Amino acid sequence: MISVGIDISKGSSTVCLLKPCGEVLLSPFEVKHTQENLTELIRVIKGYNEETKIVMEATGHYHLPILFTLQEQGFFVSVINPMLMKKYASISIRKIKTDKMDALKIAKFGLDYWMDLRAYSLEEDVYRELKFLSRQYFQLMSIRIKYKVTLSSLYDEIMPGINTILCSHSRDFTKDKVVDFVLYFKHYSNIIKLSQATFLTKYEKWAKKEGYHFNPDKAKQLYNHAQNSITTLRAQMASTQMITKELSQGIKTVNNSLNQILSRMQELAKSLPEYEIIRAMPGVGDNLAPRLIAEIGDVRRFHSAKALIAYAGIDTPPHQSGQFTAANRKISKRGSGYLRKVGYEMILCLKCAVPKTDTAVYDFIKKKEAQGKAKKQAMIAGLNKFLRIYYARVNEVTSKI
Repeated sequence: MISVGIDISKGSSTVCLLKPCGEVLLSPFEVKHTQENLTELIRVIKGYNEETKIVMEATGHYHLPILFTLQEQGFFVSVINPMLMKKYASISIRKIKTDKMDALKIAKFGLDYWMDLRAYSLEEDVYRELKFLSRQYFQLMSIRIKYKVTLSSLYDEIMPGINTILCSHSRDFTKDKVVDFVLYFKHYSNIIKLSQATFLTKYEKWAKKEGYHFNPDKAKQLYNHAQNSITTLRAQMASTQMITKELSQGIKTVNNSLNQILSRMQELAKSLPEYEIIRAMPGVGDNLAPRLIAEIGDVRRFHSAKALIAYAGIDTPPHQSGQFTAANRKISKRGSGYLRKVGYEMILCLKCAVPKTDTAVYDFIKKKEAQGKAKKQAMIAGLNKFLRIYYARVNEVTSKI
């Protein structure tokens, strides 16, 4: 038997072929992620004509080219959690870190855990695309938050208080009332030079054009606030107009991209049997349903609900030594941080809108709070309950397919 250890890098990898008792068939060598190099690697491995298992670490998306190529050729490929490999490599006293040494250690890991290795299985294309879109959603949301913070600082100088007056808690990214308002009026100085009647007329025309509800009381409040506010950046400054326009257009572009991503995710999620199940669960709307499915993936890959809980990183591993057994244990957080984030959003939505039916999760959260648990602990317990119910319901449906 041969263990092939592959240390992944961007665009290339270091490969080592090892047999039992430490026999090195091929010293670690570099393989570029090109058709020519990977074809040669496949020829070399097949040339030994022995049972072979290939082991590599999960490294974001860098390992995917070599993983897909080897799997297409029928090789057994196991993708190992980097944390597990780090603990295995830390056994030695001296710390040596090179690509060649890492490839050798990965190959040794393959031999030591030969019987425990699990072949990597690709999820269905729908789940893979959903996960890809979900990651892009998170990246764009972080950009959107940065834009919002920068714009908030700018508004404090050209339109102080505008975020409070025109605040909106809508999850719809197609519209942003504050951004649209600032793009149109640009500065409080452009408002105060108008009469109140003229401003109300202009505000009404703007609201109807952009598709917002016109509230005359809100318009009067805006006008009075503009009259009493002190701005620290003049409207006549070219830089003020330029930055306001660029930042506003930037956030509108990001909002548009987020909206398109969510639309595509909903389209994909609706083709899956679990969509109707999760959509019917309290706290889950059109926005959260496809994102939860994207982060959970195909539940059939989990052998139990406990495995799904562990994947979310909200499990509490036991801690016991001798006669001591820890009573208050923290969640492991050794799982998908993305799933925890989406789950936290879902629990917040659930608590905001009290469900009238299917109240198991909500009642469980309230029960934990009544027992004296902190709100955060109660919310984690609620997410645990939600995932268990979701696992059971989806498994019941998918087992019939």
